[in-house]
Amino acid sequence: MTANDRPAATRVTLWAPDGLVLVLPDDAPAGLSTGGAGTPTQPLVEILAVGHGHASANTRNTATSIGARLRVLGHDVERADGCAIVQVRQGDPVTGLLVTSHLRVRDGGSSLQSWTSVRNDGSAPVVLQAVSSLMIGRPVGTTPVAGTLSLEGHGEWVGENRWAWTPLSGQDGLVTLDLPAHQHQDARGARSVVGAGSWSSGRRNPCGVVASEHGRSLAWQIEHNGAWRAELGVRLDANGDELLVLGLLGPTDDDHAWTHILGVGESFESVPVSLAAASGWQEALGEMTRHRRASRRNPRRPGVVFNDYMNTLMGDPTTDKLLPLVDAAARAGAEYFCIDAGWYDDGGDWWDSVGLWEPSTSRFPDGGLRRVVDAIRAAGMVPGLWLEPEVVGVRSPLADLLPDEAFLQRHGTRIAEHGRYLLDLRHRDVIKHLDEVVDRLIEDFGVGYFKLDYNVTPGAGTDLGADSPGDGLLQQNRAHLDWIDGVLARHPDLVIENCASGAMRADYALLSRLDLQSTSDQQNPLLYPPIAAGALVAIAPEQAANWAYPQPEMSDEQIVFTLCTGLAGRLYLSGRLDDMTAEQSALVARGVELAKRWTPRLVDSVPFWPLGLPTWSAPLVAAGLRSADESLVVVWWRGPEATAIDLDLPAGSVDTAYGPPDDGWDVTRDGDGPVHLRIPAGPQARVLRVRHAGLV
Repeated sequence: MTANDRPAATRVTLWAPDGLVLVLPDDAPAGLSTGGAGTPTQPLVEILAVGHGHASANTRNTATSIGARLRVLGHDVERADGCAIVQVRQGDPVTGLLVTSHLRVRDGGSSLQSWTSVRNDGSAPVVLQAVSSLMIGRPVGTTPVAGTLSLEGHGEWVGENRWAWTPLSGQDGLVTLDLPAHQHQDARGARSVVGAGSWSSGRRNPCGVVASEHGRSLAWQIEHNGAWRAELGVRLDANGDELLVLGLLGPTDDDHAWTHILGVGESFESVPVSLAAASGWQEALGEMTRHRRASRRNPRRPGVVFNDYMNTLMGDPTTDKLLPLVDAAARAGAEYFCIDAGWYDDGGDWWDSVGLWEPSTSRFPDGGLRRVVDAIRAAGMVPGLWLEPEVVGVRSPLADLLPDEAFLQRHGTRIAEHGRYLLDLRHRDVIKHLDEVVDRLIEDFGVGYFKLDYNVTPGAGTDLGADSPGDGLLQQNRAHLDWIDGVLARHPDLVIENCASGAMRADYALLSRLDLQSTSDQQNPLLYPPIAAGALVAIAPEQAANWAYPQPEMSDEQIVFTLCTGLAGRLYLSGRLDDMTAEQSALVARGVELAKRWTPRLVDSVPFWPLGLPTWSAPLVAAGLRSADESLVVVWWRGPEATAIDLDLPAGSVDTAYGPPDDGWDVTRDGDGPVHLRIPAGPQARVLRVRHAGLV
């Protein structure tokens, strides 16, 4: 990182060559430049506030009056934890706001994390409506808007991580408007990607890529477990040329009913966001993968987890059902065994009675739950339990024991969703209860793994003790993170899975803290491949836990198909392993053995997609993980007839790393050219291995 002074501005190179430059002018707001010359048109920070609004009318969060008035007061560069930390201080002379941008630039890479803090040093309160975490003009250089694409993801329960490229100048995008002929005004609209409520990825993924037709690409992500907004808009520079602007924000007034009254002397901090740049979109996602790893608080070796739920016990665990599964999972090579939903239920309908988290006596009549967890430990595995800590069933005794203020509310009424109330984690009684539950289960049963689920969402938020519903939700989101931090401070060796109806809350506010992310609740193995391949856009491979649920009634090809899905990221095992033949068990164990053998490479690998990102119904799907000396490539064929395909894979020799004993695939390669695959009638899948060196 270098800085140099010029008559009109200080420039700080964040990464080079052809990288990102922070420009600090004397008479204009600070900004980011991808070219390094001139004063950026787009300020680094935009702030919307009641009574100030926009300096130039639009429905975006750019050209704000406060953003345009900011002037640089100074900057500092410090070093910590493998990062250069740049802090830029700016002031608004009208409101008295002191605005500080925090940019954490990763050593040896081309990525950064950014957030904005605002302190009211004025004489009157300021009602905030939006505070950007980062704004950047020309995110992919001087490429015109017509030559730029946006990669955006859609989420849905059991249909997660569906990615699509959109030309920004298309009919539904940022069409050419001849802005110079219209009094030199900016465009007023934007292409926006918005997440709402507390399912941060429930509708749209909080990450994406902006790519130019020449290959230059910028990956982005918003690291927040609640509401957020990303926007792409067009502005005019001083020469009348159009420039693309990428804006990344947490909750806003327009999108999320968020306002926050910033009193005199008070401070506010926006949510963190990150950028990663490279010469191509897959390379940018590889750089973002490295950035995600660098952001993790306590990364550890990703062990193989067996969970009894998916297509197996489905929330109906008992001693008689679990003990054979425990033995079978251990023989297969699992290292953790998680007892999923239902372990606390005596009545048979646990959905709206959850909350106390006391082990069932009817399900575990002889020796109680302790007998099962002791068996898990005796089999050499770490015992785990499912929890949904943020909710209380409407029939739970806890619903009457806790005061109304312990629940999220709107207009004085508890928010209820699908037979549950949602706990307000700002309330001390709630935190006391949740801490007691976690500590008790760890102390009494030696639990070393929790699957934390979250199956309902409160909508816009809570207006209890908040300036707006969105403000209450943001407070709740941050209280949730504080609670997790407290749990991990007391139990640093505890492994925690992040789950929310599958992957409805997959974000790096949580994943920087937690170990793995369930990628879906999808029970149909034929529908899982595009989810598993797409998950690698948003989640580091060693955290992307894909279900593999082999069953005794499956053929060898079907068992291999579902194991291949698990091996596309972090293997997450389920299935009636206890009813399998010796040959079927051996086939499963071979998949687990490959996952464990490849673990040292998994934690350093970056994803790639030999066929591009798949559509939902694509018959052929491929996703790869590339390490320094070896790559694994999972290929799924979902068509009914035979097929042939050529794949461009990294240089090196190719073989089949995982398949059935009677392998009908023909895999050949001439030198380092394309890999030729001849695949029999499907559905079928294989894990291919490429042995190479020096490609990461």
